[in-house]
Order: sequence, then structure tokens, then C-alpha cells
Amino acid sequence: MDVVAPAARLQDRAAHPAIAAAAALTGALDAAAPRIEAARELPPDILDAMHAAGMFRLLLPRTLGGAEVAPAVFVAAIMHIAAGDASAAWCMGQGSGCSMAAAYLAPPAAQHVFGDPRDVLAWGQGPAARAIRGEGGWRLSGTWSFASGSRHATWLGGHATACAEDGTVLRLADGRPDERTFLFPRSAAAITDIWQVMGLRGTGSDTYAVTDLFIPDAFVLRRDDPAYRREDGPLYRFTTIHLYASAFAGVALGIARATLDAFIALAREKSPAQATSSLRDNAVIQAGIGVADARLRAARRHLLGVMEEAWAEVLAEGALSLDTRVAIRQAGTFATAEARQAVDFAYHEAGATAIFEANPFERRFRDLNAVTQQVQARHAHFETVGQYLLGMTPSMRWL
Repeated sequence: MDVVAPAARLQDRAAHPAIAAAAALTGALDAAAPRIEAARELPPDILDAMHAAGMFRLLLPRTLGGAEVAPAVFVAAIMHIAAGDASAAWCMGQGSGCSMAAAYLAPPAAQHVFGDPRDVLAWGQGPAARAIRGEGGWRLSGTWSFASGSRHATWLGGHATACAEDGTVLRLADGRPDERTFLFPRSAAAITDIWQVMGLRGTGSDTYAVTDLFIPDAFVLRRDDPAYRREDGPLYRFTTIHLYASAFAGVALGIARATLDAFIALAREKSPAQATSSLRDNAVIQAGIGVADARLRAARRHLLGVMEEAWAEVLAEGALSLDTRVAIRQAGTFATAEARQAVDFAYHEAGATAIFEANPFERRFRDLNAVTQQVQARHAHFETVGQYLLGMTPSMRWL
């Protein structure tokens, strides 16, 4: 069991092997960022390095050779990767969240999907997808988008509404449609390259489709449903929602930290055009850096602290309370918002320097703004938090 003792938390976390391995990759990822963008996917040498460091297996069960780390360790590692390249970190976060599916598969199927050290599962959104019940399995049809990391994935997942043989939608006890996740080899899908985007260009988040594809029962799961969970470790008391919320916030914080550090280095040397002093002598810049640094430190410590408190709660109680689930949502959304403000400050105060691809600002500015466009970063999540704090009944969709 990967326990981060409450008394040791922040100071001891940095010594974790997974975090050290991630930190060791930051420089290489930063140097490779132009190649990652140009390829619109992770190049083979970068994939080799990330696989060798175990970056796609941090949330995989130990029974399958995974690291099964505590969530705060995972988030801290992803911050280091994001400081090097946001697309690599995003793919790591997405693929790791998908790997949580292993906890809901029977061991033979889980071994089949994740048994090779380079196996990666990716999935995306497909609200119109349907699966029709058949003998020993299902006939799956659908199209899914935003499948980050799908170009280096070996398996894909399709979330789809489960239907009876006659096409009637199956429903859960509370009346909701029965949505399940269906896993199949990437080679079984038709892939469409649609990834011409502003930021996170290296994620290769393509669209994929299957038509009437047979999926055996062994490769069908109800993710995040405790009744179907087969792994007993405390990590799997968290849901994919919790890991995505914290991981993608970690991506934002990693981008922001690298951007602000680059601006501080620039401010020490640059004298703006027609100015008589350097940026470092400007009181507005001095105060802005002080505030931005404080906000990033506070957001980072808050996010990691909430995840460590959640881990301690799971160890003690075996489950996450609603209080803690709301706190994870709040911390993740807040961290992303704070990261955006820090990057905005650094980008705009860097002046014309920031618009050149050769300098370390414009790519990170684009990447951060792409991060803030995705569902985990929606400012509307604060409404859910506020409803809960006011004693109302919040929607549980993103908790």
C-alpha cells in the first residue's frame, strides 16, 4: 500500500521515485517540445523515455506491474512533466485515468489489455454510441472524439449506452440509461485525424469509430461502480473523475510554473523598448511576480493537500465523503484558474518577446488556454461547490 503519512506529507513527497523520475524528464521534454508540436503526437524517443520511467503506469494496479501510487504523488509527477511539455503531461493524465479501468476488469482481461509494459488505453467522448446485447457480448457502434494519446495507444475504449437485443435502452435502478465502457484494440477502429488545434497540439486527440464491432463480455465494464470493482487498494476508492480533475489541474500548474520561471529569468535581463530601466526595476513587474508566485504556490499546496487529505480519509474510512469529493472538485478548478492568471500575466508582460516561437511563452500560453477549454476546467464547477456549501443538493455528475 502506497501510504503518504499525514505528518510527512509535503516534505517527503518529493523523494518518491515516481516524482523523481518525472522531474528527470522535464529537460528532455522541454527540448523536444517543438518536435512534439510539429508531429502532433509524442515522437518515438519521447514515448520510449516516458515508458521507461513508468509514466503511463502510475495508476495501474500492482497486480499488473503498475505503481499504484497515491493520487498526490501522481499529480506532483504530472506537474514536472507539464513543466517540460504540456502535451506529454496531458497524454499521461488521460492514459493514466483510463488505466483505472483495470480495477474493474476480471484479471485475465486486465492482463490482456495491460500486460505489455507499453500498453496504453485511450478513450474519448461519444454520447450517441450504442451497444446491442448479443450472445456472449455486445455489438458496439459509435464515434468518439478527443481521444488524447490515441496515436500511441494499443487499446481504445468506447463509452456507450447498453441496449437489449431489440434495441431497447437498458436502465439502472434509478432510471438512468445503463452506460458501460467497451474495450477493443486500436486496430479495430477507423481513426480520423482531426487534430489541427491551437494548443495541446502534441496530444493527437483524434476521432475514432466502430460499426457493429463485437465486444466480448470480458472487455465490458461499469467504470467507477463500486459493485464491479475487483481491486481492493485505496487508490481505487477514487474515481476517474477525481483523478482527471486533479491531474489536469496539475498540467495547468506545471505549465504556469514553467512560464512564470521563464518570465522571471527574462525580467532580470530585458529592458523594454524605449525604456530607461530593465523589467526587474519596474515596481509593477516586481509586485506582479510576487503575487503570481504566491498564487501558484497556494494553488499547488491546496491541490496536493486536498489529495493527501483524501488519501488519508480513504485509508481511515475506506471511502471518500461528499465533503472531500467537493473539495477535490474545488481545488482542481481553482488551481486551473490560478494557473491561467499567472500565465496571462507572464505572457503579456513579456511584451513582443512572447510572440516568437523560439521563446518559452507562446506555446505555453496556447497550451494553458487549451487546458482551460476542457470540461474539467469549467468555471461552472464553482456553482456546484457553492450549492454544496449553501446546504443545497448539488449535481453529482462531476463529483
